[in-house]
Amino acid sequence: QVQLVESGGGLVQPGGSLRLSCAASGSIFSIYNMAWYRQAPGKERELVAIITSGGTTNYADSVKGRFTISRDNAENTVYLQMNSLKAEDTAVYYCNAVHLFRNYWGQGTQVTVSS
Repeated sequence: QVQLVESGGGLVQPGGSLRLSCAASGSIFSIYNMAWYRQAPGKERELVAIITSGGTTNYADSVKGRFTISRDNAENTVYLQMNSLKAEDTAVYYCNAVHLFRNYWGQGTQVTVSS
């Protein structure tokens, strides 16, 4: 069992930055592939970024060059650095952990980009 707790969301102006954190507990964090998803009102949840247990990263086209996913296995934490934020980045952001048949979600953190 893995518990995931996101933090770092909030209100930011267009062009600003935020860093989301996802703290994991309850299992061996380093074996999990970790990802950030987001869900905007009226839209389906979409993958934003993923980092594998080996450190390989991949991003949605909409965030490439602006967002960076990273992990600290010693701290059992995954991060999402978001720069040059746009109004269309407004969503609830969810942390996800996957290993084999195990799939866990956090409760989400709201990110609002507005002037």
